[in-house]
Amino acid sequence: MSVIAVVDYDMGNLHSVCKGLENVGAVPKITDSPAIIEQADAVVLPGVGSFDPAMQHLRSRNLIEPIKSAIASGKPFLGICLGLQILFESSEEGTEPGLGIIKGTVRRFRSEPGLTIPHMGWNQLEFTQDLPLWQNLPAEPWVYFVHSYYVDPVDLEVRSAMVTHGSQNVTAAIAKDNLMAVQFHPEKSSSTGLQMLSNFVMQVREKVVA
Repeated sequence: MSVIAVVDYDMGNLHSVCKGLENVGAVPKITDSPAIIEQADAVVLPGVGSFDPAMQHLRSRNLIEPIKSAIASGKPFLGICLGLQILFESSEEGTEPGLGIIKGTVRRFRSEPGLTIPHMGWNQLEFTQDLPLWQNLPAEPWVYFVHSYYVDPVDLEVRSAMVTHGSQNVTAAIAKDNLMAVQFHPEKSSSTGLQMLSNFVMQVREKVVA
């Protein structure tokens, strides 16, 4: 049975992510152990909250290098919400440097008449890459968002889905090699989100068999 390490750095939504993974037949293991992250077949980096505390908590638990090593190793890696944002170099939300795995900045939504910040609730994705993560999903599926900041990658080729909030069309998901990360919450996105998690788990199993 494939083991998926769910990184614990005191930034929320661990148990809902684990329940979602369990519902699709995975064995998630909540951990802040570099050794377990290294040994796991895949890694999920969830997160809810602010950029600077997230990076400070990762640093205090000596998790920055293990996360970078896990991504470099080629094992399937999924970032969720804040776990997407901290993969970038910096954020307008704070002053801490991010992990710098993906070149680019995390930006705040621009204020405009009638726009609600944070962007919270259900919205539709526009896929820009054909990914295994998107298999067996409807076109432009509805998923659940809660965020005031969005990622702005330098290399637009990493964008795998977009979302429109007000007049702003922003990156909702990225993918590069074994790395996938989403701004929305699959674990809160009903059957669509469970399908995404199931697709991720299938990728993990195929990688282990290979």
